Amino acid sequence: MMGPSHALSGAAVWLAGSWALDTFAGYPQSPLTIAIGTAVCAGSALLPDLDLSGRVTANKGGATVAHTFGVVSLFLAEVIEKFSLGVYELTRGRKDPARVNGHRTLTHTLPFTALVGWGTTALCTAFGKWAVLGILFLTIGLALRGLFEHWAKRAGWLVVTLVSAGTALLAFRNLDGHRGYPMLGLAVGVGCLTHLLGDLITRAGVPILWPLSRKHRRWRMIGLPDSIAIRAGGTAEIVVLRGAFIAVALMAAAALVGPDLIRFFHAAD
Repeated sequence: MMGPSHALSGAAVWLAGSWALDTFAGYPQSPLTIAIGTAVCAGSALLPDLDLSGRVTANKGGATVAHTFGVVSLFLAEVIEKFSLGVYELTRGRKDPARVNGHRTLTHTLPFTALVGWGTTALCTAFGKWAVLGILFLTIGLALRGLFEHWAKRAGWLVVTLVSAGTALLAFRNLDGHRGYPMLGLAVGVGCLTHLLGDLITRAGVPILWPLSRKHRRWRMIGLPDSIAIRAGGTAEIVVLRGAFIAVALMAAAALVGPDLIRFFHAAD
């Protein structure tokens, strides 16, 4: 799927999940915590595509999300892509094809998703506010690039970077550490998993079951048959899927914050 669809799916899943936790598990969250979790999950739903690099010094090519912070994020994408390709070459089976890049390899697997989610929680626990600020800055920036694609392109990477930094600082200053910090790791992991599921319904598929081997292949791409698969950028994605993600996100958000808003306005009267 395209970047905006991934970001919307992450936002929709987090909002729907927050509603389910509140309704069925008795785990309410403040509107701020919900908003932060939604932004982090939406941004993390773009993280796996940081394995598609371009021409760093020219600020061209690569995945759209790799341009979020200009040449800095493009360089990060270059490092991730080369590292992913290295892992592929070291672990591929006899029948896995040769590759010239690492796109849709390591970062599109379940182990990567689990490692990033756990690693986020571990970083927040070990390094406190600095790790939290860094994670918020990165994921909020990615979310801005994905959810507001046209604005981000017009504004440029510097404006996106400044807005992301300001929003991350504001969110951090008001985030409840006892309940908010542990949820960051979950939001990052859920976002990455949502990305994998989104790519799973396309023709190209993802090696989601790596490193399990079958018939001398560890990097088997798993996806839907061509007859029912979603074409990236096609009508089914842009109209049907994005429309569904927006509808789910709006309904879940209304169910989560609607009662608080009603009570607020009643108290004001």
